[in-house]
Amino acid sequence: MKAIKLLSLVLLFLVASCSSVRVTSDYDTSTDFSKYKTFAFYKKGIDKAEISDLDKRRILRAVENELLSKGFTKSETPDLLVNIFTKSRQKVDIYNNNQFYMGWHPWYYGPNFGMQISKYTEGTLFVDLIDANKKELAWQGIGSGGLTTSGNVEKKEERIKEFVGEIMSKYPPEIK
Repeated sequence: MKAIKLLSLVLLFLVASCSSVRVTSDYDTSTDFSKYKTFAFYKKGIDKAEISDLDKRRILRAVENELLSKGFTKSETPDLLVNIFTKSRQKVDIYNNNQFYMGWHPWYYGPNFGMQISKYTEGTLFVDLIDANKKELAWQGIGSGGLTTSGNVEKKEERIKEFVGEIMSKYPPEIK
């Protein structure tokens, strides 16, 4: 019974760790972020992103909503240009849970017992905020995590909102 509880906890941890988004950000420390009030999307850069047009629109809508909620205004003459790009790769994680079973037991022994293999696609989303006047990168947010590949559009949209929300939570940077 203890083994089943431990295995359940490990599986719950693995599922939770795949669903989280790991986020980092980088920025120009000499930039006064309080001067930025307007934004527009950088079409030339966004067109180069190697994802479907549907996913591009989902990401751009999520970024736009995040910026609007931070008090930004969309403009034809923006302070910031928003660019995105993505990367993805297949990941395989192998977990060996043999340490939970001490000693020999006829029902617990076997050549691969305790091994769990997890295959998934990890995606990375980059959100660049470019100073429109200087034409220089002012801030970059990066989010990485497992992608929803089940074919469920609602889950995909929620995952994209989660990625963008986590990334944009780092903007503006806390300058000390």
